[in-house]
This record gives sequence, structure tokens and C-alpha cells, in this order.
Amino acid sequence: MDERQLRIDLAAAFRCFAKLGMHEAVANHFSVAVSADGRRFLMNPKWMHFSRIRASDLLLLDADDGEDLAGRTDVDPTAWAIHGQIHRHAPHIRVAFHLHPVYATAIACLADPEIRPIEQNTARYFKRLAYDQAFGGMADTAEEGARLVAALGTHSRLMMGNHGVMITSATIGEAFDDMYTLERACQILSIAYATGQPLKVLADDVAEKTARDWEGIRDFSIAHFDEMKRILDKEDPSYAD
Repeated sequence: MDERQLRIDLAAAFRCFAKLGMHEAVANHFSVAVSADGRRFLMNPKWMHFSRIRASDLLLLDADDGEDLAGRTDVDPTAWAIHGQIHRHAPHIRVAFHLHPVYATAIACLADPEIRPIEQNTARYFKRLAYDQAFGGMADTAEEGARLVAALGTHSRLMMGNHGVMITSATIGEAFDDMYTLERACQILSIAYATGQPLKVLADDVAEKTARDWEGIRDFSIAHFDEMKRILDKEDPSYAD
């Protein structure tokens, strides 16, 4: 996919998450690699609301140019610390979304943040999440970014304890659907916990089968994102500018 289409799709993802109320004021960041080696990437500028981001607003950055960013006012240090390190240390990652969505963050703040498989959405994450329980404040250093990359390990999703969530993926559409479903799963789990009744957790074999079924419908995730873009095209196509 060429850079222009990646810009359009990433801008669409920002607009969609704003519509879904999953933005965090003017914080949080998404990035997508545009070079074959994964080191050149697009990212949203500092403190721009998700609902206003256009394709042309996205910054083109190089994971090796940290020192050259000194003095730039359009690059958020916390975004560079996380996304710069992801694209530097894990160039196989093409897309990285970092959010503080309400329900996923609430679950990440529990002493036991495991997403227990109690239905289809929660089962998507059965044994498929990395967990970081070493929050030490805002991630604004290269060292902290590298630590988060290490915490992600071989997984594509990271529950960031006392912080939020990170989703990585091969495509923007898959990352969008994954983040959407993770938040929906945590919403369902939060409401189930709130009843005070014991959870009816799925058997491991059922949860594993369900997770594998999710992994077999990549086209579902792409279709979900494509439909969301069609809604944007009808309501406000300025994201593609």
C-alpha cells in the first residue's frame, strides 16, 4: 500500500475512534510504517484532536532520527518514546495503536488484569495478550519505550497496567477492529464483574477454539474498517484531505 493510502486510512482510524469516544483529550497516538524496513513511519502530530486529523496532517518520521527531533514542537515526547522505539526495535510491526479507552484501562488497573473468556469477544484474547505491571509514570524516555517493546515480546497486544493498551498489527484495518473488540470485551467483562456474581468462564478448549476462529476471519476485520470509512465518507470526507 502506498504512503498516500496509508495516510488516508490512518486519518480515518483517528476519526473513527473519536466518534466512538475512545480518544483521550489531545493525547494518544497511532503510527504506521511506510518503508520496507519498517523504520520510516507516519504518526499524528502533538496535541491535535483525533476528530480533526487529516491525511496531510500526519508526520513522516524516521526511527533513527531521535536527536534530530530536539526543539520540534509538533512531536509529542511520549509518542516518540513509544512509537519511535517500536519502529526502531521491532521493524516487523507495521501498525501500532496506543489508547487509554475507558473499559480496557479499567481492566488494566486491576490487580488481576486478565481478560477472562466469558463470551466471544473476550475469548478473542485468550492467552493472546502480554501484560505490563511496571508502570512508572508517563512514558517519555527512550528507555521506557524500549521496555514496553520488550514487554510486548512476541505478542501483538499489550495491556499496560495502570495506563492503557497497545495494539500492533500488519494493517490499519486489523488494528482498528482489534482495538474496537478489545474495548468491547473489557466493557462486557467490567459489567459482568459489576454484578458481583461469579463469572461463568469458558472452558480452555472452547476459548482457544474461539480465539483461533477469530484469527481465521481477517477479512471480517478489514470489512469492519471499510464500512467505518464509508460512514466517514458520507458524513465528513475531510479526513482524506
